[in-house]
Amino acid sequence: MMAATSDERTVMESTRANSEQNQVVDRLKMLYPMVNEEETPLPRSWSPKDKYNYIGLSQNNLRVHYKGFGKTHKDAASVRTTHSIPAACGLYYFEVKIVSKGRDGYMGIGLSAHGVNVNRLPGWDKHSYGYHGDDGHSFCSSGTGQPYGPTFTTGDVIGCGVNLVDNTAFYTKNGHHLGIAFTDLPPNLYPTVGLQTPGEVVDANFGQTPFVFDIGDMINELRVRTRLQIINYPTPDHGQGQWQAVLHKMVSTYLVHHGYCDTAEAFANSTGQVFEEDFNSIKNRQRILKLVLAGRMGEAIDLTSRLYPGLLERDANLMFALKCRQFVEMVNGSDSEVNFSSNDNQASVIQSTKAYTKLTNNGNIEEMNLNNSLNGTVAETHFINGQIENNDVDMEDNNTTSNINGVKNSSTNGYQYGNTNANGYKCQNGEDIDMEIDSANQNQQQNGTSGNMENSMTSTKCSKKQLCGGNKQAIEKMLEFGRQLYSQSIHLRQLYGKNAANKKMLQDAFSLLAYSNPWNSPVGWQLDPQERETVCARLNSAILESTNLPRRPPLEVAISHAQDLVRLMSSAGLGACGFAVVDNIIQY
Repeated sequence: MMAATSDERTVMESTRANSEQNQVVDRLKMLYPMVNEEETPLPRSWSPKDKYNYIGLSQNNLRVHYKGFGKTHKDAASVRTTHSIPAACGLYYFEVKIVSKGRDGYMGIGLSAHGVNVNRLPGWDKHSYGYHGDDGHSFCSSGTGQPYGPTFTTGDVIGCGVNLVDNTAFYTKNGHHLGIAFTDLPPNLYPTVGLQTPGEVVDANFGQTPFVFDIGDMINELRVRTRLQIINYPTPDHGQGQWQAVLHKMVSTYLVHHGYCDTAEAFANSTGQVFEEDFNSIKNRQRILKLVLAGRMGEAIDLTSRLYPGLLERDANLMFALKCRQFVEMVNGSDSEVNFSSNDNQASVIQSTKAYTKLTNNGNIEEMNLNNSLNGTVAETHFINGQIENNDVDMEDNNTTSNINGVKNSSTNGYQYGNTNANGYKCQNGEDIDMEIDSANQNQQQNGTSGNMENSMTSTKCSKKQLCGGNKQAIEKMLEFGRQLYSQSIHLRQLYGKNAANKKMLQDAFSLLAYSNPWNSPVGWQLDPQERETVCARLNSAILESTNLPRRPPLEVAISHAQDLVRLMSSAGLGACGFAVVDNIIQY
């Protein structure tokens, strides 16, 4: 095997580093799901600024070594982490491995507040707490220690945990819990390590790698405790069955809101409620939302206009959002406007990018994408010094299996629906909506592929996603629709002023044309069927509001309020919020 070049090694190392970084982020999110690091960052390394000068740092500021004289206690030196422990952690834990105990092993591991003297070992001063290796004593804001645990030396792993629900701290040694060391802890403490004699070296693990101690059991215990505390909290019921009736009504309105007609009626009957909902209204919304979830946006818009006249005319921004989604579905080949049952004249929209127009800083992305569309061109674009540079992509028109219907097939084809031979979509209520099967797929089914490897490969490649289904007439229709959509955006801007959300929708939608394989592109996320749910919910809310019903069901509003309340309590330092994940409590 040939040795990797320096460039290849750099790429591999970069990929490995990114993978490791993602794993760290995922681990920390799993440990501390309620922490918002934009507001309260987690401790991830030792601070090169918040330390005594006898402390040396290395290995991404995770290794600490002593570089002082080590003659007396006045030579002690400590270092704190870059950030304090967020209350939203609920239970915070870190570990320190003793790489070398050095001359005497005068090491302290613990916690301290900001501003505590770093020319001391943790635990000796006020708002400072430490467990020392030379004698196994715990030090709580005092130079006098108390017997606590065993001594520790080279090779040992010492863990320090902070229970932010009870405001206590505990330690572990080589995976064994040593019991509670400190109580009544103040907030905003920093993980701290102190060394005192030459040769002492320790490594920290703030969650970058799995811990020696199984912290998961303690986290689960506190999670269950918090959940039971919430569930068992006494709620005064001033009227007999009042709360129960309110909850039943909330569930019923939620089912009606999302169109679960039969379920809503059955639930109302089983709970003694009078079901007075308009069945026709629910069925109408169901029909519209099924079309949206199937990607048939043109039909959904037409049906909405017929069933709810004037609704979309009154809400121009909603109409624009639906049209942007329709453009995306046209690119996807899902919208009925471009879902032809004939594959005649199939060709790539990508013919040449020679007519591509460079834009100056005064240009805008909508015009650039529209120009591309008007010229029947697509290019991968890069912004350089305020201009857009092109990587021309010329597509050849031939009948080989590697170039089906004029569109080159990439080895990665982006998102595909589960069944490549039928355009069926699964809706939220579990019912299927069958779309037309294009004749290319029909021909494959008629001709058959058994016993012929070459035919089998050709059939597989033919079933891959193509722009507008690979139909030239559909592509032309999509481009004309894009022109109209752009004109509509200008009209809206003239009537109502600039709208950042509308501008981004249009940019994202038009940007799909900049790639030969939009499903496998940076903007390909738009083609994921899950993206239909956002516009689906928006349209559903608008329909409900037009019939004097709430835009959002009370149950969802109550859940949102609960989530916001938990976030507020968390920012106020209430540690139990680290285990009050609303979604988990509801599922319980």
